This record gives sequence, C-alpha cells and structure tokens, in this order.
Amino acid sequence: MPGLLWRAGRRLGLTHIWLYLADVQQEELVALPAPMNAREPLPGAPRGQEVLDIDRSLAGRAYRTEVLQSGAEDLGTDNGFEESVPRGAVGWLPLVDGIGRLGVLRVAAPALDARTLARCQALASAAALTVASKASFSDVLVQTMRRRTMTMQAELLWAFVPPRTVGTRSVTSSAVLEPAYDVGGDAFDHSLAGRRLHLTLVDAMGHDLASGGCSAVALAACRSTRRADGTLPDIAEAIDAALAQWIPGRLLTCVVADLDTATGRLTWINCGHPAPLLVRDRHVVDGALERVPHLPLGLPAGLPLTRPDVHTTQLEPGDRILIHSDGVIEARGRDGQMFGEQRLADIVVRGMADGLPAPEALRRLMQGILAHQGSRLRDDATIMLVEWHPER
Repeated sequence: MPGLLWRAGRRLGLTHIWLYLADVQQEELVALPAPMNAREPLPGAPRGQEVLDIDRSLAGRAYRTEVLQSGAEDLGTDNGFEESVPRGAVGWLPLVDGIGRLGVLRVAAPALDARTLARCQALASAAALTVASKASFSDVLVQTMRRRTMTMQAELLWAFVPPRTVGTRSVTSSAVLEPAYDVGGDAFDHSLAGRRLHLTLVDAMGHDLASGGCSAVALAACRSTRRADGTLPDIAEAIDAALAQWIPGRLLTCVVADLDTATGRLTWINCGHPAPLLVRDRHVVDGALERVPHLPLGLPAGLPLTRPDVHTTQLEPGDRILIHSDGVIEARGRDGQMFGEQRLADIVVRGMADGLPAPEALRRLMQGILAHQGSRLRDDATIMLVEWHPER
C-alpha cells in the first residue's frame, strides 16, 4: 500500500503521502510501516513507527472532526474545499470507510489547490476501502493498529465483533469495548438489513477464555437466528439453548434490539442487563427505557423457562440510545467512587452539546471512564451509542 500510494501521489504532483491508522483504543494514529521488500526507500517514509496523539495533533483533529486539516486552517467542508492552500502545504485527510473512521492520510505538495485536494480525497477513499477489505487477514494492518499484545480471549472476541461504527443517512451506531487488549466476556453486534438496524450487547459472567467463548457463542446464535428471520425472543431462546448445550453453568446478560430506521420504532428485550438510556434534547429522559428485566440467560437446567417480554418505544428525530454493560457504571476510581449512571449521562449530554457525532462522543466517553479508573478497568466496559437522524 505505501508504494501504491506513493506512485499515485507522484502522479498528482505530491511530494509526500503516507497512511496512518487509528489504534484499537483510538488514542493514537500509527504510521503504516514502510515495505520491507522495496527496491529503494520511499521518499518521506517515517523512520520507525511514527505515532501521533489523536487528541494533541493536527492529524488527530482531522480524525476527530472528519474534516481535512492543514497547518494553517481547515481545508475542507462537507460542501467542498478551499480554493487553495499556502505553498509547501501539508494536509491531513480523514480515512473513512462508509461512516467508520480508520485513520488519516498525510499529503504534501508545493501547493494544494482545490483540484488536487479533490483528487487526494478520492485517493483517501480508495485507501480506506483497501484497508477495510484487507484488515481481516493482513497481520501488517492489524499489528499497526495494536500497541501491545492481546490476550487469547480478547483475540477471540475481536474476531467476532463487527466494525465499531455502522450506519446510513438515517442512523448511526457506534460501539467501544474495553479493556481492548484484555476484554473477557463483553461483546457487541450491530447490523443493517434494509430499514432495520439490529443491536446486541452481551455480558458473559467471568473474565477468562470461557467467558469470551460464551459471548462468541451468543453472537453466533443471535446472527444465525435473526438471519433466519427469527424474532427477538427467538434470539434469546437460541442463545439460552446454545449456552446450555456447549457452555453450561455460564450466565449471560444482554440487550437485543431492532430499530426501524424509517419510523423510529425501537423494540428490545432485556435479559438481566442494565436498562438502556434515552438521550433527548440534550438530557437523559429518566426511566424512559426501564422495564422489568427478564432473567439472565444460561441459568441451570430445571428452572421454568419463559420467553422474554418485547418492549417498544417511539423515538424522536435526534434521539440517542445508549446501551452499556455494568462494568461502565460500576468502574471505581482511586477514591472508591463508582463512575455511576449520572456521570455517564453527563458526559453523553456534554458531547451532544458540543455537536459531536456519535463515534467521537463515544470515544470521549470511554476516555472519561478510563481516566476515572486510572486506565485500569477491573471489569469489561462496553458501550453502544445509537443516533436516529432521519433525513428531513
């Protein structure tokens, strides 16, 4: 990829072009390593593995805002680019696959005019598609996005979960999973099928390989059932049966939901999990999604089995739904205080007040949770933030 980008950039009159990928925790942007088998060093190749802070660099600003940046000023908006950029300019272009952020592309030239910037943007889009299509089987890309070794159970779960962000013009769903390199039993899933957005968040008991296996089995049962047109209660029953057969004695809580992206109708089941939160008009609507939860899944055989109740609510344009595991609100700081639901709600509301898109609001929320606990979580913390923004 570095060689292909460099040759394409040279045709555009660029003096430098390089790709940086966000790490798993979205704290740093890491330069893709130069190819080992290159006949000659590529001009401008970073020495070693260059790392840029997402919160303290111009490159990071391009990643956070998804707007092209230069050392002088913002260069692009949703409607196009500025006419020109100062001579000897350097630009940072966001690398986005659909609506999922992957990293940034650094470009430099004696001058970056509107035509060149438009072509660079097309090149960044092509690079994003390439990264997204190769990341599942390219160790070079995977290793670039990791800052340390993953445990076996974390490796198992990351192989099962989908991209962090999915969406359309009507809806955005974004999720984060921590501790990213040592996650045990939490997992998430979100998928789009026509006008339906499906959501699943599971929390398996324990923090070992069996916990990761429990969550992986739950996601597999969920996908198999919904792809056969099963209902939400059917999914719960499939997970329960799979756990009883393959991983007996392991409990699992979950929220499984469907959102009609055309009407805003949300349906969900809750099996022993913390209630989701509804954020509307920059405040949390107290008790809006609280219902009596069904029992956790995976209970010992012999107990009476009942189908979980299906709950329904109507969203309003701009509403956000936050689904989280108990490790989020139960995270304790050095003073022993829990992070708590109120603090969780406050950070989400502040993000909305700042006009942040769901992926960036969620990234900042997880940073707050990690900072509260000194970056050492004692339990898995998973959050899914869904925003319904129908076209007007």
